[in-house]
Amino acid sequence: MVKKTVQLSFLVIALLVAGCNKQNGTSRTVILKLAHSLDINHPVHIAMQYMADRVLEKSHGRLSVEIFPSEQLGNEKECMEALQLGFLAMTKVSVAPMEGFVPRMKIFGIPYLFRDSEHYWKVLKSPLGKELLLAGQSNRLRGLCYYDAGSRSFYSKKEIHSPTDLKGMKIRVMNSAMSMKMISAMGGSPTPMPWGELYTSLEQGVVDAAENNTPSYRSSRHYEVCKFYTLDDHSRLPDILVISTRVWNNLTPEFQKILQEAIDESVEFQRKIWAEAEEKDMETVKQAGVTVIVPDKKLFQESVQSVWKEFEGTEIGDLIKQIQEVQ
Repeated sequence: MVKKTVQLSFLVIALLVAGCNKQNGTSRTVILKLAHSLDINHPVHIAMQYMADRVLEKSHGRLSVEIFPSEQLGNEKECMEALQLGFLAMTKVSVAPMEGFVPRMKIFGIPYLFRDSEHYWKVLKSPLGKELLLAGQSNRLRGLCYYDAGSRSFYSKKEIHSPTDLKGMKIRVMNSAMSMKMISAMGGSPTPMPWGELYTSLEQGVVDAAENNTPSYRSSRHYEVCKFYTLDDHSRLPDILVISTRVWNNLTPEFQKILQEAIDESVEFQRKIWAEAEEKDMETVKQAGVTVIVPDKKLFQESVQSVWKEFEGTEIGDLIKQIQEVQ
């Protein structure tokens, strides 16, 4: 692991130096390297490519975003660490592993926090949502936007109709304390592991189930191994586009404006293609023989009340109240 991290650091540094040389040379192009873990057909990757195209257009070729998908430059944790060191400019990360870097992000891991998609987006676009985006600046991480990642549900090798069915099951979760608390409260055995290892782990029985949104379930081809999809909608964890504050502060005000404008445009574009992908991908997995189960969500909501109570009287508890008050 140490060797891999060192190799990653040298690779990213080399890439960034190449970009800086272009800036100081005749082309005067500033190149921002963006790494993430998703497949190139994923709606979030497509949105980020849309953003990169708009940046190039708006800057007349003077600012460029180069994207490295599919963990080419490391997993989410490694990319976040590279941002903190200034070795990497940008990354897309799920809000769950980000809580290890920005504690306030734990709020998004509270199961059944959002009433529905409308409530979710009202919170993200509110002053509180914008405040949370910037909560990591003291740790050299600046959030630039939220991308829709839908709601997360269980997929498994056996039917899941209620929390009691999770007993004894090893369920893959992201490297997130909140995700582990949720699965434990429901009665399952949380098993953190990188996204890239999950298909093989499901296939070989290292884990029995996982949880994610429909486009990720489909694009990862996990439906080939897990033929049951239980739509309990236990959480809505947005994806966040993050930039190193060292890189952001070194951009000119003009380039900061261009980058943020292009990102904001990509958010609206991504929400549209996400909705289309959810519908299309649900049909795809059904046609592939997946059994879709619609359980009684109240059973799942009741099973995680201990997670809510744990944060009463804390900063996270105060955030829960603020979010619940958003009409």
